[in-house]
Amino acid sequence: MVEAHLIETIIGIGILLFAAKLMAELFLRLKLPIVLGELLAGMIVGPFALGAFFVVDGKQLLQINDEIRILGEMGAIVILFMAGLEMTPKEFLKGGKASFTVGTLGVVVPFFAGLVVFQMFGFDALQSMLIATALTATSIAISIQVLSEFGKIKTPEARLIIGAAVVDDILAIAVLSVVSSIAGSDGGIDNIDISEIVITILQVLGFFAIMLIVAVVVIPKIITPRLWKAKGSVEGIATASFFGAAALAGSIGLSPIVGAFAVGMALSTTKVFEKVENYIGKIGLIFAPLFFAIIGAQVDLRAVDLNILILSGVVIVVAIVTKLFGCGLPAMMFLKSKRQGMRVGIGMISRGEVGLIVAGVGVTAGILTSEVYSTIIIMVAVTTIITPIWLKMEYRKEQKSGSAPSEQNIEQK
Repeated sequence: MVEAHLIETIIGIGILLFAAKLMAELFLRLKLPIVLGELLAGMIVGPFALGAFFVVDGKQLLQINDEIRILGEMGAIVILFMAGLEMTPKEFLKGGKASFTVGTLGVVVPFFAGLVVFQMFGFDALQSMLIATALTATSIAISIQVLSEFGKIKTPEARLIIGAAVVDDILAIAVLSVVSSIAGSDGGIDNIDISEIVITILQVLGFFAIMLIVAVVVIPKIITPRLWKAKGSVEGIATASFFGAAALAGSIGLSPIVGAFAVGMALSTTKVFEKVENYIGKIGLIFAPLFFAIIGAQVDLRAVDLNILILSGVVIVVAIVTKLFGCGLPAMMFLKSKRQGMRVGIGMISRGEVGLIVAGVGVTAGILTSEVYSTIIIMVAVTTIITPIWLKMEYRKEQKSGSAPSEQNIEQK
């Protein structure tokens, strides 16, 4: 039985990876973002689409089991570690005020807008809170891939997107832990204690700050060529470190990707930087497409009817507008550039893991109906598809108008 399960997992990974790379090739030739191809590959071959027709011995050939989901999560951890390597702690702190403002507004604006809009649509306060929470967190992995694809990961707006998305993620996790505890408590929404909410949010922020300081102080001392001389030791210890930090972050209620990001940042200024970057880039070639294909494969559009489509339309509009204005406007002020600020707003639109987690929490707690669950999944899928296309169009515009010099000026400042 164990062997059958193992074979099922291996087949699933093989199909997803092959489909993802096939679509990546097609999208490269169509001059569309490769990430989008990998996402759609998952949706097409997934168990709710073509995968449903490939049945062997009465079982679907491709099944998204727990092991495959875990591999997807590991993909997200690898992607965020790679993003951390692109940003030194000094740069993160330098952009601190801007990142903090943009990230905070990127959570506050969607949350309260969602709360108001969905109560107007007749949802009760707790349901509205859960849907609003699903609107808060940005899926940074998508934007990072697009920015890397374009060689724009070092630009001011890319740094602001990454910094703000990390703040955004931390706050969204704090909001999620608060809303989950309300959802789990018997008294529901009437028993909310504001001081408890504030303490939870401060705890999450405190944990991240401590983690960052420890990573920056300790990691460079551990991962040094002076200590590790055998072939592959530095790479192995670096991998153990970022997975360890991800596990630590997860165990204290943070998103595991935050831990991986902290370690990546700690290694960005060390002697082993090039060695680690080169090695993790190769691992990313496998894990990144798998991550996107697995997300795509979990989208089930079979239950969609007119009601769900109308509600999804509303949720998607709220999702796009709140990030575009909540993050884009303050970014314009900090970067003193309308175009770069706009890109920050666009880069923050895609929702991801947190949205899916919220949907799962809501359904298992019996608060969200399957209709609302489908709506959140559609919102995550659509915002994830829109973001890379929109970002790519923005950069295309820049290439045509040849406005790159102004960007370099801003960077030099």
